[in-house]
Amino acid sequence: MKSPRVVLLSGVVAGLAAGVVLSRWVFVADAPTPATTSPITAPTDTKSTTNGAASMLSKELSADDARRLAEVLAQVRREYVDEIPDAKLVDGAMRGMLSGLDAHSAYLDRREFEEIRRGAAGNYPGIGIEVSAENGFIKVQRPLEDSPAARAGIRAGDLILRIDGEAVGINVAEAIEQMRGPAGSLVRLTVRRAARDELVDVVLERARVEVHSVTGAKLDSRHAYLRIASFSDTTPIDFERTVQRLRREQPDLKGLVIDLRNNPGGVLEGAVAVADAMLDQGNIVVARGRAADARFRMDAEPGQLLAGIDIAVLVNGASASAAEIVAGALKDNGRALLVGRRTYGKGSVQSVIPLSNGHAIKLTTSRYATPSGTYINERGIEPDVTLSGPDSAPTDPSVDDEVRAALRELQRRAPRGTRTAEAKSPRIS
Repeated sequence: MKSPRVVLLSGVVAGLAAGVVLSRWVFVADAPTPATTSPITAPTDTKSTTNGAASMLSKELSADDARRLAEVLAQVRREYVDEIPDAKLVDGAMRGMLSGLDAHSAYLDRREFEEIRRGAAGNYPGIGIEVSAENGFIKVQRPLEDSPAARAGIRAGDLILRIDGEAVGINVAEAIEQMRGPAGSLVRLTVRRAARDELVDVVLERARVEVHSVTGAKLDSRHAYLRIASFSDTTPIDFERTVQRLRREQPDLKGLVIDLRNNPGGVLEGAVAVADAMLDQGNIVVARGRAADARFRMDAEPGQLLAGIDIAVLVNGASASAAEIVAGALKDNGRALLVGRRTYGKGSVQSVIPLSNGHAIKLTTSRYATPSGTYINERGIEPDVTLSGPDSAPTDPSVDDEVRAALRELQRRAPRGTRTAEAKSPRIS
């Protein structure tokens, strides 16, 4: 087995050789990468930490390793078809080192670091829409409530063809970046209406958008629906407000369908707080890592928002990370019935650590287990009730067949144990 030092150096060498490509493509994806992140943390003394790391590297790097690294750098400088600045080569080497560890660790430049901070904060400057890549187009999943997109009449199902006159590809990250900008600036979208197959130009004024990751709706007089799209610092507050609103509107509420389908995860503490709001006692998550602060146990505290209300949780293969923490805690504590399909299986925690140059690293620091002691990484969580058919994205709950299937299971309160329930093909609105 190779030593960790050899593995890391191999990553650096690979990163140097592929630095140009990595710098351009490392974060291109059609969907959000599932992520559970701990709070963004910084060393108390960045300068001394950096100097210490440099000193350690000079002591730990063998003469052969140093020679190999210098040889690759010299060959790239001399032979590569284009002249590449040393700073770009070093960035590529760092990316190679981090990406060589696992699929979730990464080196972040200033833009990527800012994107993570925006996601954790729950607000950003833009127009306020959720989008996804579908059949070669950028499709609007929903405009956020009281956002510039909602006020301008952008609708779920609209296809975005152009942004400021430029044709849009299928890269969701690039499309989102084009639509964001300083509050008060304008952006023009050309969209195709799904209902009438017509092209419409819409000019929107960007604003500070508050991302409310929780939405809720009435299903019938005794049951309601609540969707959590992702977990940020503001998700626990959104969850509490939505539950309180549903209980005011439905005094006889007896059951709740919580939709975690296509939830890629997010902030660890946000997920733990949401799970705690539905539990009176019991463990929520246990994490194991090498560093002292990477080993922790989080338990529920007395009191909950949904006392006396039965819960069914919808999951699928795109329910990941922080969403799996919530699903696993509710299932293992006997608080909810899981309905759907096996979850993604990302049982690790990433810490985002700022660097002295304004960049950061996202580093896997822990692996976690559900309350039953099960480590779910690359395994996922099996639901109590398995729905047939492929995964489907959440739609209008009043016509979503998987929501109806979960509601039927909730009404029956079927005994625990896995069995199969039929679900009709979902209708995308």
